[in-house]
Order: sequence, then C-alpha cells, then structure tokens
Amino acid sequence: MRIAALLLASLLVPLAVPAHPGPLPERMAYAGGGSQLITAEAPSLGATTGTLTWWDRRGGRWVAAGSAPARFGAKGLVEGDSRVQGTDTTPTGLFTLPYAFGVAPAPHGTRYPYRRATDGSWWCQDNESRRYNRWVEGLPRDCRASESEHLTAYASQYARALVIGFNYRRPVRGRGAGIFLHVNGRGATAGCVSVSAEAMTRVLMWMHPLRRPHIAIGTTSGPTAITRY
Repeated sequence: MRIAALLLASLLVPLAVPAHPGPLPERMAYAGGGSQLITAEAPSLGATTGTLTWWDRRGGRWVAAGSAPARFGAKGLVEGDSRVQGTDTTPTGLFTLPYAFGVAPAPHGTRYPYRRATDGSWWCQDNESRRYNRWVEGLPRDCRASESEHLTAYASQYARALVIGFNYRRPVRGRGAGIFLHVNGRGATAGCVSVSAEAMTRVLMWMHPLRRPHIAIGTTSGPTAITRY
C-alpha cells in the first residue's frame, strides 16, 4: 500500500519544466543601454570560430534580427583588459561601435556613419605615436608604416567594416589597436571579428545610430562569458 501511495503521489506532482534561458542579451549583465546589440560568441577561449548575431529590442524583449558564422583571432580570445598587442587574440568585452568604414562604398540605405578609405588612409598602431589606435589620412611623422595598417591594402577584408571601440576612448599603449568587425579573409583574424561579405552588408544596413548599437564579444561560459558583460 505504501509503495502504491508513493507512486500515486508522484503522478499528482507536476513534472518540473526547465526554465527557458531567454535570449542571450536578456541574460547579460548590461547590453549597452541601446535598442540594438551585436553579439560575437565563441564556444571557448581557444576557439577561432563562433557565431555573430544582431539583435533588436522590441516591446521590452530582445529579438534576433540575423545571424552568421564568425571568425576570431588565430590564437583565440582573451579578456580585453589584459590583452597584449600583437598576440593575434580577439579581446572580449562590451564595446561601442564608433563608425563604419570601407574601401567599397557604403551599402545602399546605410544610416550609420561611414567613412570611405582612400590610398592615404591608415590605421596607426604605433605605440609611440600621438595618433595611436586612430584613423589617419597620411602617416604622421611619429607613426611608422611598419607599425600601422594601410587600409586599402586589405581591399577584401576592409571592403566594409566597423570600428570596434576596444582600447579606443582612452587608449592604453601596448593593449592593441585596429580591432574591427570586417569581411572574412582566408582564415582566422589577427584579433578582429570577421564574417562573410553578405553578413557584413546586412549588419551595416540594419544598424541605426539613434538606437546606440554595441557589440559584446565573449565565450559561451566561464569568466569571459558574454553574459558577464
């Protein structure tokens, strides 16, 4: 009788249904305060591939607007605050997106600020320069070409791109410069995040400056999980 009673009681107790974790942005500590967000998520710090998703906040909820395979640094990812320049690692964290740029024209309908690269366009990565981690038109005397990127030399990767605001507002020398979201090259990146040309175009056409988009880069779990940013 006791066994029968226990079996009957177990049938009367509703089965526990695991709670749905909800969209990734809703599980983040902070999503930047805007109504658009890009997430670049890798399965682990050592990964060189993952997923880029762009999100809209509608009616108090985050909804995925698009998604695409993404590539990361050849040496994986690393916590942004401890990154060292030249390590081929993608910094993790939540960052602003100052502006877009490209060797090619902006996609039709682009509303985000877009700067067209010329033969004189460089990204200064020289730690000794006053223009460290900045776009320059013509190299300043204190910015060595060997320590900088000539943007038009990367016509495919920088056909269209977004500046990621890593180490940008108040640059720390030696932490890294020239971190972008750009078009895929032949393989993993030198520290940027990259996607297909089609995905890059879709992202630029989707973005709106008044919606204050940010990008969150991180892993699925652990200390560098996107949900911690």
